[in-house]
Amino acid sequence: MSYSLHQASPFIKACESNNDSHIPVWFMRQAGRYQPEYKVIRQKYSLIEICKHPEICAQVTTLPITQLGVDAAILFSDITLPLEPMGIDFEIKEGIGPVIYTPILGKAEVDKLKPVNAPEGLPYVGETIRMLSESLSVPLIGFVGAPFTLASYMIEGGPSKNYYKTKAMMYNDPETWHQLMRYLAVEMGQYLSFQIQNGCAAVQVFDSWVGSLSLSDYREFIYPHMATLFMQLSEHDVPKIHFGVNTNHLLAEMYTCGATVVGLDWKTEINRAKAVIPNVATQGNIDPALLLAPWTIIKQNIDKLVTEVDRTRFIFNLGHGVMPQASIETLRKITDYVHSL
Repeated sequence: MSYSLHQASPFIKACESNNDSHIPVWFMRQAGRYQPEYKVIRQKYSLIEICKHPEICAQVTTLPITQLGVDAAILFSDITLPLEPMGIDFEIKEGIGPVIYTPILGKAEVDKLKPVNAPEGLPYVGETIRMLSESLSVPLIGFVGAPFTLASYMIEGGPSKNYYKTKAMMYNDPETWHQLMRYLAVEMGQYLSFQIQNGCAAVQVFDSWVGSLSLSDYREFIYPHMATLFMQLSEHDVPKIHFGVNTNHLLAEMYTCGATVVGLDWKTEINRAKAVIPNVATQGNIDPALLLAPWTIIKQNIDKLVTEVDRTRFIFNLGHGVMPQASIETLRKITDYVHSL
């Protein structure tokens, strides 16, 4: 198993709150749209097509390791991949995101959803992970989209600013809502298990849009299903990272539902996180927009962050994904600087 090979890595040790080496660094969306090499590949292949070609997907996943010197790789993939075996007709449109052509309107559509069955429905993901786990010198992180975030796309038909349709189902038809959440929790838990079994040394659950919910709604409509998702991973002794945006008010719940590491967005104060989830490994949380600032400003923010964290249990990252406007040079400089501290 890939995890056992990387137990001494700073990334794994920080996830387990016992790092005595340099602060580990990796970046969400570290493989992709800001890299010239990726842009060349995208001229020939769509994002989904890259994911379906293991050799190309492995190449894209590996690029940041050599270019940036980061301490972990994250599988180049997309949270929408499981939608195809589910029977959801969708497309990722440039500049828009996922567009769902068969949105979930109610119970009838939920009843039609098929099991993902990753070994048969997503075999290329397993092949890519096996290829990477044999070649990478750093741990490989697998990931899925959380039930709420996936449901929001499936119900809204694409990205949303207000999630009115999603919340309308949650409030007006809670029975169907919970049916959909249970389904997604089980399927995503099984998909993560598949990724671990094939060689991922850690996993991350992205709940990008759950910050649109209140704490009380999260506890009632989301928390039980996140607990179900993480419970399925209890047999796997690998770090389990839980990340969301605008989730400052949800940190305790995001940890206690079963995660071992909590990812922090750039709006979350480190000291507040330490007070709410003390003695918990955390990951984050520089504002992605700071990558476009002068080095003196970037350095000031890094210095402030590092003075506030517990180095034994901290993974340096952004508070969301790398922007397309970012440069390899800046990301490499950040990695080297954090390693030197």
